[in-house]
Amino acid sequence: MLDELLGRAELKDRIADLEEELHHRERELEAERERRADAVSDRQDAEERVNRLEDRIADLEGTVERLRDDDGTDRSFAHTEDLRDERLGAVLDRLGSVETDAEGAFSAYVANGHDLPDTVQEAFGDRAALVGRAAPCLAVTDDAGVVAACLSVPDPPEPYTQWDTAFSLDRERFEPTGEFTVALVRSDLFAMGQYEGRERVAFQGFDSELKSQHSKGGFSQARFERLRDAQIDDHLDRCRAALADRDTDRCYLVGERTVLDEFDDLADATATVDASGEPEAALDSAVRDFWTVRLRVP
Repeated sequence: MLDELLGRAELKDRIADLEEELHHRERELEAERERRADAVSDRQDAEERVNRLEDRIADLEGTVERLRDDDGTDRSFAHTEDLRDERLGAVLDRLGSVETDAEGAFSAYVANGHDLPDTVQEAFGDRAALVGRAAPCLAVTDDAGVVAACLSVPDPPEPYTQWDTAFSLDRERFEPTGEFTVALVRSDLFAMGQYEGRERVAFQGFDSELKSQHSKGGFSQARFERLRDAQIDDHLDRCRAALADRDTDRCYLVGERTVLDEFDDLADATATVDASGEPEAALDSAVRDFWTVRLRVP
């Protein structure tokens, strides 16, 4: 009664209404923050999918171009096979057994399939386009066209071409021999093994936890990206320190294309591999992929 007489009842009702409206606006604001955070995450996912699709389209377009000779004729390989272990050794032995007269055996390491040397085009004739498709590769053939093969090379040499009495096959570039190190480097994982031939004699590995997505209602997208980049930089610094402590001269690096460039100064050869899981298991898978040779017969 007193509140009504003093006019306070109306004010209290107004305050209650305003508090309710404030709570409603706060709920709307929180919902908008969550919507924006979800939108940022969705945009990141969409951008990653677009990048993967663009890379795939580029690869397919390049394949189509390399499949066509100058006259527009589509060609295909007579035989394709992945070689490893005993099977790889047997094929290399077979190619190594070929002997010809002087300058009857042609060998070339072709690094760029879009710019074939004239000597490669002359040696392979109408099959030269397939050599370009197989590149980078070691391509061998003889002057009679009886033997022809393209081999991927785990530890590639500098580009060259030569005619001789036998094919130029440096077995050490195809098979694990002597002492060497293989390191798997990803933005969130590192695994390094030291080997004597096919036997691993030492292992070191670790992984690093990275922020996987923008947090809802937390900090800005720019801050999220800076924090993630800093985490990756710290991880790569640890990887470089571990590589500096290796006991072998030869070092092969495999892993994500986006981080391998950071270690070009330490690597004799690099390769992109899709190896996941715990560090030791991932390294075993990566080493197997690295020493797998793709044979294509043009």
